[in-house]
Amino acid sequence: MPRVKRGTIKNKSRKNTLAQVKGYRFGRSTKKSMAREAIAHAGVHAFNHRKDKKSNFKRLWNVKINAEVRKYDMSYSTFIDALKKKGFGLNRKMLADLAEHEPESFKRVVDQVK
Repeated sequence: MPRVKRGTIKNKSRKNTLAQVKGYRFGRSTKKSMAREAIAHAGVHAFNHRKDKKSNFKRLWNVKINAEVRKYDMSYSTFIDALKKKGFGLNRKMLADLAEHEPESFKRVVDQVK
């Protein structure tokens, strides 16, 4: 069998791995084995934080709605309860956007709910 030299393939693999960790600090940006481990951990964190982002936004929407509803002598929980009882089809994301950018429209929603 002929001899196979893998230098070019190995260098290409190393180059691609190090390209993924460009900007990382210390040995993680220069050593292949450390870089591979850094890539694996980065992927785990990216996956988990995509999930966290959803709850962070829901929490932000709740705060925005509560801040606007307090102006009309209601609490967030009573407002959401009244919305559900009246059968409004607005979700928290839409309500938060109304509260932030169109307070007069939000006031009309609150008046209909009261």
